[in-house]
Amino acid sequence: MAGPTGRGNSLGAALNDLLRSQVTPRHRLSSYTAKHWHAQLSQLTGTHRGQQALEDAGLHVTTKTLIAWLSDAEYNVRRSYRDLIHTAYENTAIVPADPIPDHVKDGQYEISGWVTTGTDRRERGTRDAAPLRIDGSRGDWDAIEELWMAGELEDSDFEDHFVDDVIVQDIGEGTDGWTFDGGSYSVELR
Repeated sequence: MAGPTGRGNSLGAALNDLLRSQVTPRHRLSSYTAKHWHAQLSQLTGTHRGQQALEDAGLHVTTKTLIAWLSDAEYNVRRSYRDLIHTAYENTAIVPADPIPDHVKDGQYEISGWVTTGTDRRERGTRDAAPLRIDGSRGDWDAIEELWMAGELEDSDFEDHFVDDVIVQDIGEGTDGWTFDGGSYSVELR
């Protein structure tokens, strides 16, 4: 039975596609598009999370002051307060990534596409060659997870860390390292 599969024009793109199908990445809420401090403050004061963000940003004003600000979009609010409102708004707009689940880190991977080690270059996952099988449980996922949680796991970084921290940990360095220099990859998680 086939498991979830990621596809992409590089190994890193296929890995990212697979991971995003399994867990929610760090992202910006599409409803947070207000530019003016007044609209941002209105949205923030409408939720407990927003009010907490204002407090965390260091905005400490009385309820009377908040009501005055909200009742007049042209109210003359000091720049330092506008900056705190903007900071709270931006912090609330970002939804943190879910951690990479154990079934992904401990999974068995089947990689299809061009794989090169030394002078041995072959297309894996075809009728003539089995996919490259990797045991993810032997890998060190710390760097990958750190980039993922920060919302900075680019395809090239994922590929580099997956090769160095997962493939090499499982099956070794290869003749002259591992290169994934094809234009189409699929990665199945089992």
